[in-house]
Amino acid sequence: MVTQSDLISPVLQGSDTAELSRLYQEGIVAGVIGAATIAIWFLILDTINGQPLYTPTVLGTALFRRGESLASPESLPVSFEMVLMYTWIHGLIFAFLGGLASRLLRLAERNPNLGFGILLLFVVFEFGFLVVATLFEERILRALSWQAILVGNLLAAAAMAGYFWRRHPHLEIRP
Repeated sequence: MVTQSDLISPVLQGSDTAELSRLYQEGIVAGVIGAATIAIWFLILDTINGQPLYTPTVLGTALFRRGESLASPESLPVSFEMVLMYTWIHGLIFAFLGGLASRLLRLAERNPNLGFGILLLFVVFEFGFLVVATLFEERILRALSWQAILVGNLLAAAAMAGYFWRRHPHLEIRP
């Protein structure tokens, strides 16, 4: 015998799956927007300095070659292989962070008191790269300006926040 709950359950599960899919799609889009913002920022800075694609080459070298050749980063030639590998990883990390942000925003929509804590978490993420670079690969900060990194991260956060703001216009955050 089929009960009413048997008929409703698959519909609810499909709805939850669709909602989860929408959240992750939103997060991936936000992450790609953030990653692209930083990439464009550094492309502009590198081009002004006469070395297009220098920043992703340095970061790719630090990540994939464990910093070899970073003893004299000013003489590091642009490597399209490093640029592509680093850009791919950078995009994946931002897609993950965007997915995380999307899930946290969903929680904040349901409980506005969580919003301020989530906002503080993102402030910590803003400075995360600088801290990691300082602890593990200080030569990156000698090769790249920490101010440029900070501005790039703030631009990416603003771009992602703008996207999320448009997607969640009624989000309320209470301290």
